[in-house]
Amino acid sequence: MLIERTNNNQITITVSSAVDSFGLQRLIDYVKYLEATAKSKAKQADVDKLADEVNASWWTKNRKRFIK
Repeated sequence: MLIERTNNNQITITVSSAVDSFGLQRLIDYVKYLEATAKSKAKQADVDKLADEVNASWWTKNRKRFIK
């Protein structure tokens, strides 16, 4: 594995093709999450509340598909 910091403030990571692509995708998703939330001022409690609201709304709309 090779990790390089470029002149334009980016990091390049080179890995062998033998690396498991599923695990690598999970790692990439996590790095995207870190990048997207780096400047966030949201508190975890607010994020949890929003997630609960979204899940409850989804369940209300889709309940019929799962319970017969």
